[in-house]
Amino acid sequence: MSISAINISKYIVTKYTKKEKPITNLQLQKILYFIQKEFLNQNMSFKEDIQAWRFGPVVADVYHLFSNYGAMSIIENYSSEDTHIESKYIEIIDRITKVKSEMSPWALVAETHKENSAWHKTYAGGSGNKNVILPKLIKDDI
Repeated sequence: MSISAINISKYIVTKYTKKEKPITNLQLQKILYFIQKEFLNQNMSFKEDIQAWRFGPVVADVYHLFSNYGAMSIIENYSSEDTHIESKYIEIIDRITKVKSEMSPWALVAETHKENSAWHKTYAGGSGNKNVILPKLIKDDI
């Protein structure tokens, strides 16, 4: 079973806006990557593909939803209807965001850009720009 990365993103953005610790689109993209990795390791996933972009893994639909913020923090408050996620997902999302939201965007980029990472293998020095990072690569990422 899978859920939408957009719903996950709205949940995360709302949570961190309410905490007055909003995150950027770049941070959100990397957090989604780590969430998907954990989901895959538990035989779950979100619906959307993750692509290898210059600054790391990206869920294109989520990127475009928040692209008007540029590099600024995303300040949005979505309704509980927009952010409702089953509890089996919430525990994972909250655990990952608690750690990764404290990291700078560039520390997250460095973490996802490690040599032999799923992003590194897919991006392939730019020749794989915007190619889908295969779920197996994400699941097995170092």
